[in-house]
Amino acid sequence: MIVVFDGKCLLCNGWVQFLLRHDRQGRIRFASMQGQEGVRLLREAGLSASEGLQTLLVMEGGKSWQRTSAILRVLHRLGWPWRLAWVGWLVPAPLRDALYRWVARNRYRIWGRSEVCMVPAPEHAGRFLD
Repeated sequence: MIVVFDGKCLLCNGWVQFLLRHDRQGRIRFASMQGQEGVRLLREAGLSASEGLQTLLVMEGGKSWQRTSAILRVLHRLGWPWRLAWVGWLVPAPLRDALYRWVARNRYRIWGRSEVCMVPAPEHAGRFLD
């Protein structure tokens, strides 16, 4: 499983840090959408790496998920107790994704933005594709 995230978004970086802490088996890998591999994966999923892109992308086994579907898929991968978030699938995607889009549009204003992409700690560097 590969999570493609906005490396300049502080909320997104917090999400990656959360995943690094809770993915005890180390099966999730990461690519910043500002990096070459992230751009390639976005293109493969039919997305553009423009500044205005407002989605999290998860790729696994030749399939891709965006927005809340991506979050729910990743939480399921973490195992218990995070797997309980799977009940989120009971909420219709248009409702889930409306909230996601609002957060995505306002993420820089609320959580902030870094002018440089996150640099992983040495013990996690091998899980980052670029």
